[in-house]
This record gives sequence, C-alpha cells and structure tokens, in this order.
Amino acid sequence: MLKLITVFLLLTYALPAYAYIDPATGSMLFSILVGITATLFFVLKAVFYKVSFLTTGYSRHRQKIFCPFVIYSEGKKYWSTFSPILDEFEKRRVPVTFYTSEEDDFVFSKTYQYVKPQYIGNGNKAWMKLSLLSADVCLMTTPGLDVYQLKRSKEVKHYTHVFHGIGDHCDYRLFGLDYYDALMLTTPLNESYIREIEAKRHLPAKELIVAGAPDLDYMAAHLPAKPEKKENFTVLLAASWGPQAILAKYGANLIDKLAATDWDIIIRPHPQMKISEPALLAQLQERYQNNKHIRWDNNPNNMIAMSQADVLISDFSGIIFEYAFLFNKPFVYTEFNNDRPIYDASDLGHPTWKPEILHKIGFELKQDNFENIVSIVQATSRDTAKLAEIQKAKEQIWSNPGRAAGIIADFLIQKQKEITQKDSLC
Repeated sequence: MLKLITVFLLLTYALPAYAYIDPATGSMLFSILVGITATLFFVLKAVFYKVSFLTTGYSRHRQKIFCPFVIYSEGKKYWSTFSPILDEFEKRRVPVTFYTSEEDDFVFSKTYQYVKPQYIGNGNKAWMKLSLLSADVCLMTTPGLDVYQLKRSKEVKHYTHVFHGIGDHCDYRLFGLDYYDALMLTTPLNESYIREIEAKRHLPAKELIVAGAPDLDYMAAHLPAKPEKKENFTVLLAASWGPQAILAKYGANLIDKLAATDWDIIIRPHPQMKISEPALLAQLQERYQNNKHIRWDNNPNNMIAMSQADVLISDFSGIIFEYAFLFNKPFVYTEFNNDRPIYDASDLGHPTWKPEILHKIGFELKQDNFENIVSIVQATSRDTAKLAEIQKAKEQIWSNPGRAAGIIADFLIQKQKEITQKDSLC
C-alpha cells in the first residue's frame, strides 16, 4: 500500500517542465495515472470492506470448500452465455459450482445433477466471496479482474474470461482483461489487438482460444416462433448505458421524432441504467407513460423484441450483432469513440475491425444527420444490399457457430487436468 501511494504521489507531483512530451507518451502517462488513481481508490475501499468483513466474525466460522470448477455470473441477463456451458458440464457428468449474484437466476429452475448453483449476493458481498474462493479453474464474464473490486483469489490457480456477445474486445475500460490467464474469443480478429496491448503493457501472454459465441448459439437454438403479422411498422430502440449510449446522447430528442410517426416503438434500456442512470431512465419513462405506441421492455430475453422489430436502433451494444446475425436485418447505430483514454483501444493507436464492419452492415447515426432519423430508419428497412454484407460479416466474425460451449468446456476440463498433474508432481 505504501509503495502504491508513493508511486501515485511521484506521478502527480508537479516539477518544472523543460521537455516536450509527444501525444502518444502523454496518452500512455494519462492512462497510467487514471489506472493508478482508480486502483488506489478501490484498494482503500477494499481494505475498508475487508476489515468490516473480518470483524463480523464470518472468517472464524467460514468453512473453506475447494471446487475444481467454478463459474460466476453477475445475474440472469448472462444466462444465454452460461446455460450452454453448464449443459456441457452436465452432459459430461463433470461437477461444477455455479455462483450467481441474482437470487432468481434461471439456474435455480433447472434440474441439474452435476451443476451446483449458489446465490452469493451482489456488490461487495459477492466480491469478498470470490476473493476467498478456492478452486482450480474459474470462468467469468466480469471484466476488471484484480483492477477494481473483483480481486484474484490466491487459491484460484487459473482464471478464464468468456465474452457475452460478439464485439470488439478492446471496447472494455482500461485493464479490463489484463489479469486473466485465458480469454475465450468470439472471433480471431481480436487476437492481434490483445497481443499488441500485452506487449505495450509488458504483460505475460494470455492463452487465447477462438471458441465462438455461446450466447449466440443459445439464441439461435431458442429463436421465438415467427410473430404474427403486425399492423404497424415497429422500431426497437435498444440502449447501452453511459455518456456515449444512445439514450444519454439523444434521449427525448430521438424518441420524440420516432413518436411523431405512427410506428410502434419498443424501448429496451440496459439493466445497468437502473443503477447508474436512474434519474434519466425515470424521466424518460414518465415522459412517455401515456403514449400507446411506446412500450418499455425489460424482459431478460431480448429475442422476443428483436423478432418483432422491423429495424433496430442502438449504440455500441452487442445487440446489434445479435439482431443482424440472428434475424438477418440491418440496423441504425450511433457513433462511438473508444479511443479515449478510458478504453483499452486507446493503447492501440489505430482503429479496430469494428467500425469498418459496422459501416458495411448498418447505418451510422451522427449529429449531422440526426434530424433525418425517420427517413434513415425507412431507408435502412428497405436496404437489401446490406443483407449480403451481413452474411459476409457473420461468416467472418461468428466463429464455430453451435460449438462454442463444447470448445470452452474442453479447454476448462483440460486445464484442470494439467493443474492436477502439476500439483501431483510437487
């Protein structure tokens, strides 16, 4: 702790400057400063919670239970990612412990024999439980391992990250993947970017396995029945969260323009909005509560809304690829700047594959064409040329369709065997 504080003070102490710092170096130093500041804050916070935790007497009564395999989920919104993986373990009769931070997670309605689910609370309660975990292998979708609240347990020998949805893995915030031992990639296009970041940050090389997308496999196997013919043209407005997300960026201005038509509008806010942007969400819901053409959709299953939509409007959310690849329809998306210093992509210094692909298969909504959103949506719904590009992108990006869960289970089981063999030689 003393070393960390000393480094922080040295970096923030101002001395007379007699030299020029080039933009690349400046960006790197800013990234380091942001990381150290955030780490210092969360380290101090973690110390506080750990002291509180220990003084409750919990540690005196805790029974340390070793689990060869542990899978952790933040909640049922990630069920499409974990369900096929759990099914693989069940099919192979390999016991696995499934921790979840949602009491009514879908796993509790299943009749698994080899999957042992357990609710571990959320927030700091869950982080503390995971920091004391004893296991050979742990699989999670949660980024930021060993950066913020989620700490590596000294008694977990291997951490693997699986992505929920197809996308650019550099869209995570700084250091989101740095301290995992292995990454399950949805596409090989991300390999070179991850290696480049590792080299720039002097990180050990992680194991990179191009597994595919278990969540898309799950969705493809559970597509809803073809909906009945609709009376009105339907637009699905699916938002992520944060200052660059579509509802924060355009909000009522966008919805007002859509509501001025006779279209049906389905709005799917990101679950994190309830936590991080409750005022904005409440304001928008109240504004349109009496509009019969606007429906707010909070169903954990987003496939129903996608199947009903003629056009999707979104931002950087992974739903854009789900909609395009599963329903073969184009979409409108907002511009997204992931080269800012808070994102991993900022350390690359060049664009990734995502902007080029999105430009081919969707229509980008910008400030200078925002006033034409209604005509943009209409044109997008009739753009058959985009459909061929969607098929090409699907073949390029969605690796191993239908086989991701099996590849992930193979890796985890083999990794656990290697760990066991290594331990037996010690």
